[in-house]
Amino acid sequence: MRVRLLDIAHARSGDKGDTANVGVIALRPEWYPVLATHLTRDRVARHFAGVIEGGVDRYELPNLKALNFLLHGALDGGGTLSLKTDAQGKVYSTALLRIELDVPDAEARAAGLPEAP
Repeated sequence: MRVRLLDIAHARSGDKGDTANVGVIALRPEWYPVLATHLTRDRVARHFAGVIEGGVDRYELPNLKALNFLLHGALDGGGTLSLKTDAQGKVYSTALLRIELDVPDAEARAAGLPEAP
C-alpha cells in the first residue's frame, strides 16, 4: 500500500548553521512503528538527493512518537550566509511530508493507515 507521510504525520523544521533539522511526529501513537520502520535515513536521503550536499542522520524519539532528521549541507552555508530563498530550512518539513511510503498491505491495515489517493 502507498501511504502519504502527510496523512500519518506532521513535521517541523529549522536550521543550525548549514544543517536543516526536520522533526516528524506520528499523528497517532499506533502509526509511529510504521514511521520507525519505513521512514529510513536512506529513504530521506534519496528524497532530498540533489537538494542537500551532505549526509542525513536519523534519531528516534519513541517516547514522543517522533523521528528527527539532520540534513547536512542543506542550507548553502546557513541563514547568515546563504542566498537561498529558505535559508533557515523552514520548508524542509513540508517537502519531507510529500514522501509516499510503501507499506506492506497487512501492516498498513493492522495499523489502520489511510491509503494514498
